[in-house]
Amino acid sequence: MSDTQPKWTREAATALHDLPFMELLFRAQTVHRAHFDPNKVQMSRLLSIKTGGCAEDCSYCSQSARNGSNLSASKLIEVERVLSEARKAREAGATRFCMGAAWREPKERDMDTLVAMVEGVKAMGMESCMTLGMLDDTQVVRLRDAGLDYYNHNIDTSERYYPEVITTRTFADRIATLNRVQEAGIKVCSGGIMGMGEEATDRIDMLVSLANLPKAPDSVPINMLMPQADTPLAKAEPLDPIAFVRVIALARIMMPQSHVRLSAGRSEMSDEMQALCFFAGANSIFAGDTLLTAENPGDSRDMALFAKLGLQPMAAEEHACTEAAE
Repeated sequence: MSDTQPKWTREAATALHDLPFMELLFRAQTVHRAHFDPNKVQMSRLLSIKTGGCAEDCSYCSQSARNGSNLSASKLIEVERVLSEARKAREAGATRFCMGAAWREPKERDMDTLVAMVEGVKAMGMESCMTLGMLDDTQVVRLRDAGLDYYNHNIDTSERYYPEVITTRTFADRIATLNRVQEAGIKVCSGGIMGMGEEATDRIDMLVSLANLPKAPDSVPINMLMPQADTPLAKAEPLDPIAFVRVIALARIMMPQSHVRLSAGRSEMSDEMQALCFFAGANSIFAGDTLLTAENPGDSRDMALFAKLGLQPMAAEEHACTEAAE
């Protein structure tokens, strides 16, 4: 696949976003079928390896020590415990194991442990992913050399709306970390959260920022806000489901070779809403009962939905997209 891609403008993205709903979904499904098997879904599993006490003030997050949450902080968990969870994930059909730590950035004393986690997951034949906040050049190289496949660092929303959600680091900080990771040769996983009070133009601008990275993210997680108690967004109004599906479809069209992940919020979605998201081009989910500290549907509900829709988990060798026929 070529890394070259046209630059998206807000005007072009808005024109797609505002199409009649059926036309938008038809175009998204057409793009999806050109690059992926429409009946296969990539399965990831996410584990919190360090919970609570984060110095950031992300308004949506129950792990922030600054936004009113009462979630207590934990230490970085042991390597063997992480690998035990990775084995369970592999046995349950996950092909990628994601590890998330609640902090602004890792400290040097943590790096040996993090490297051992990556190496252990890779030795099981699984793809590895980490989300650790901001990274410096040395840390990026150490994780790359350990075999890290993906680094997750969401930009969350548009550059315009970002200061309304987070003040302890800037939108530019996020982009700089993504650039550093890509330059090192690690694949990027980056997306955002819908339903934080943003406008439709903010959702569009967020996707424009992602699509216009030097290379579009290999994975694009689209989250629906799950309001957490004692956070500034605890009483946020629910997002209209059709507005959410529009974002999924737009992400698929703008980033045709990326895995678009239907992420947080699935426990609040009906089967019908999830089916629309898959039709719109979502082809990746987080499996399991929890996502860090938030609820997730669980394996039994997911497999029941997959059976109804005729979907199958994607094997690791099927993760790469296929180019559209000439």
